[in-house]
Order: sequence, then structure tokens, then C-alpha cells
Amino acid sequence: MTFEHLIPAPARAEATQSSSFVIDATTTLWAGPGTESTERWLRAALGAALGLPLRAGAEGAANSVALRVDDSLEPEAYRLTVDADRVEIRGGAGAGVFWGAQTLRQLLGPDAFRRARLNPGAEYSVPAGVVEDAPRFGWRGMMLDVSRHFMPKEGVLRYLDLLAAHKLNVFHFHITDDQGWRVEIKRHPKLTEVGAWRSRTRWGHRASPLWLEHPHGGYYTQDDIREIVAYADSLHITVVPEIDIPGHSQAAITAYPYLGNSDVVDTGAMTVWDSWGVSPNVLAPTEEVLRFYEGVFEEILDLFPSTFVHVGGDECPKDQWKASPTAQARIKELGVGDEDGLQSWFIRHFDRWLADRGRRLIGWDEILEGGLAEGATVSSWRGYQGGIDAAKAGHDVVMCPEQQVYLNFREDGGPDEPMPIAYVRTLEDVYRFEPVPAELSEEEAAHVIGTQANVWTEVMEHQGRVDYQVFPRLAAFCEVAWRRLPAPAERDFADFEQRMTAHYPRLDALGVDYRPPSGPLPRHLRPGVLGRPIEGAPPNV
Repeated sequence: MTFEHLIPAPARAEATQSSSFVIDATTTLWAGPGTESTERWLRAALGAALGLPLRAGAEGAANSVALRVDDSLEPEAYRLTVDADRVEIRGGAGAGVFWGAQTLRQLLGPDAFRRARLNPGAEYSVPAGVVEDAPRFGWRGMMLDVSRHFMPKEGVLRYLDLLAAHKLNVFHFHITDDQGWRVEIKRHPKLTEVGAWRSRTRWGHRASPLWLEHPHGGYYTQDDIREIVAYADSLHITVVPEIDIPGHSQAAITAYPYLGNSDVVDTGAMTVWDSWGVSPNVLAPTEEVLRFYEGVFEEILDLFPSTFVHVGGDECPKDQWKASPTAQARIKELGVGDEDGLQSWFIRHFDRWLADRGRRLIGWDEILEGGLAEGATVSSWRGYQGGIDAAKAGHDVVMCPEQQVYLNFREDGGPDEPMPIAYVRTLEDVYRFEPVPAELSEEEAAHVIGTQANVWTEVMEHQGRVDYQVFPRLAAFCEVAWRRLPAPAERDFADFEQRMTAHYPRLDALGVDYRPPSGPLPRHLRPGVLGRPIEGAPPNV
């Protein structure tokens, strides 16, 4: 494997001579202070894959791999130096060293991505040279929805491995919604006893007449969450939890009916939603509901050390508030003007609550409606405009426009695409995504702290379907998030495609059930299950 096969492509990669470093059973590993997580990862991942002990060795020894923190580099920057008798990885902090180790793994070839050695007689080598690299954005993420279809803990841990292999460092964990509440809250046990399960599931798009007539659900215990967070931390990934309020809350209202607008709807007869779309059932704007969710967030803060906490804030229909005497009285009492002001009041309350505890609120771009809380950060999903407005107003932004980086959108317009959703977003389309709009000034653009790809799982009933939708497009996205690329039309997609030919065997070794370039395989097909394809190019909004 050569430097020309790396994904994401580094800022600088230069072969220095024709020789290579051969890694074998006698190769030792020296780890300087601050590199312990990479040391453990190299032994656990590369050691197992290549059947090598990587015993501890002396600093500067021949036939060795050395890990070192170099504070002259930016924290996530690294320099990988390879000569005939040693490898050195320097990083500005532990994270930089770890990303350098990911590059080393790619250079060792697809076998380095397996869990056990295939061929005891094989020789593994790394070309001599220097790789210098650093990320463009500090937030390089993927959002995974486990509310619509639950992914067991082992699947989540596997996805953290996949993110790390692509140098992504944020896992946005969407763990509550209308269709299921997925995290144990000890003071409110019915959230999982009741809210984690639905009796059946719509099969396909919400217009489909088909159903899967069996219960679906599951949740993560608090110890599961601690394990997920600790594992992510060992991979230099931050887990950002999302507790959706005040909309997308039907599962919570089913568990505790007083959370809903019981003066206009029989919340006691409500069930966890078994279909898709936007539920009309939203939280009541009462002090009792605020206290309930403060209790939820207290436990969430104990589980997730992330500075950012996502509160959703999207797709909150106002019909029940318009009809509710309680909500209308609340609007007058608070002096917020209308239902949009009521939603803003809800979000502002938790912005202050989180800020008082040293955390930062982030929400979908609907939190702009009715006025944005001063410290809030925006996930711009409906297009670029919400992020543009937020950045111009001085708010930080994570760009994730659905028209560009919703990986639940179909990748091809062919008739065999399983349960096709929305616009066609090809591998090339994702590669040409630009997170920073041209209309932002340099000062405003600095508020775009990063980008993420979003994965909504309404039509992804198991891990294989998630793989099919996410890959290979996540490989294109990771390069967009990591590198400062030319303007979209000027990007060398042919070069990226060529590098993907080397990357597919890595995905194969990892067991990723990606969409092949030639189209879906028989196991990927879902004949007769309705999707919602939208023809034409998506709008640039």
C-alpha cells in the first residue's frame, strides 16, 4: 500500500526512498507520555490483526514504532515518519498520535483491518516516507438514529470503530424520539419500561401499506452508556447525546401521559408511535414538564461528559398548543407572543440550565424560530440557510444539510434501490459537498465549527441496512470533513475513486456491508416495499 491510497488524503505525503519498514514479531513499541490510548489500540487492533506482540521497547531502538506528543503541532495534527528501521508518530496531543496510527494502519494494507491474522507467513511493510496532516474542522461527525430502529450496544461500538478508521471524532447519538426512548433514566423508569417498545413497525416509507407485525425496541442501560462513552473516548471520539424536546416526544408522553397536552388529547390512550413522519404529540409547556426533563438531563450529564448536549428542537407542530387553554395561558403569562415564542422559551430555558452546569446547548435549526438563545449552537439540517443565519448572528454552526449529507437518501436512481428515499446523493455528490457557504465572510465562516453526516433509520431495520446506506459515502464525507479541498467543481473525483479501489478491501476486512459500485446485491433488495424517491437535483437552500 502506498501514500497514494490514503483516505482521507493527507495534506502532505512524500516517499523518501525505495525501502520499506517491515513490521514483524521482533518489532517493539515505545509510547511516550500522553500516547497511552494509541499504545493500547495498536496492540489490541494491529497486534491482533497481524499476529504481532508489539512488545514494549526502548526509545530510539531499531525495528521499533515510537509514539510521541509534540506540542509544536496542533492537537489533532500528526507527523508520521517511516524509514527502513523505525516508525515514528508525532501528534500535537493524544488525538493527533491516534490519527497518525490510523494512517499507519491503512499503509499496512487490508489485513490490518481484520481481527486475526490470516497468513502467518505474510510479511507486512510500510513504505518509507513522511506524512504530515491536520484536520480542517474540529467537529467531524456522524449522527446515528437508534430510536426508529434500535441498534444493540455491540453495533454501536462497531460504528465507533468505523468512525475512528475514517478520522471522524464526533458521534451524535440520537437516543429519543416518537418511536422509542433508548436510554435508562433511573428516576423515570417507565421511559424504558414503556417508552422503549412499540407493538409493530411500518415497513417502508410512511405511505407504505405494509407492517412488521411484531414488537420492536430496546434500550441502553446506564452502564451500557458509560461503556460506549468510555470506548469512544479511547478512540478520541466525543459522544454527543440528543434528547429531543419539545417535539418528537410521543414515546416519553406514552410512558408519562402528564408530559403531553392532556387538555386537548387523551394522552393516557397514547402508544409509542409505530409509523414515521412528524407526530403532532408534543410536550406541554408546564413547569412540571420542565422539572421532569431537568431530572432527565441531570442523569444525561452524569453519563455523557461532552461539552455539547443536543436538545433536538426540530419539527415541533404547534397545533396542540394552539388548541390548548393551558398553552395559551402560558403564552400570555410568559409574554412570548405566540407558539413560536413558546418553543423559543422552552429551548432558552434549557440553554440557561445547561450553561449553568458548564455545558453548551446545540439543536436543529428550528431553534432559530422565535429567537435563538445566546449561547446555542445550530445543527443546520434543512439546508445551508439556517447555518448562514446563525453564523451571521454570531452563533456556532455544524453544517449537515439534508440535501447534501443525509445518508438515508438513496445513492442511485435505479429501480432496484431498496426503499429509496428522497434525492439521489451519489458518492461523487457527497465528495463535492462544501460545508462552508461562500456568502459567509471570513469572520462568519469561523463559526462553522464542523460538519456531520446524518443517518435516520426509518427504513434501516438492521445493521446491514445501515451499512448499505452509510458506506461507501462516509468515506467521501470523511475527506470533506478532514481536508480543505478545492471548490466543489474542481475536486478530483477520479483520484478519489481510484483511492476507493484500495479502500473497498479495507471495508471488506471490517465486515462492512456497503453498497457496491455496481449496485445492490440480492441481499440488499427490498422488492415491493414502498420508498419515497424525489426526482431531480436537490435545491441549494
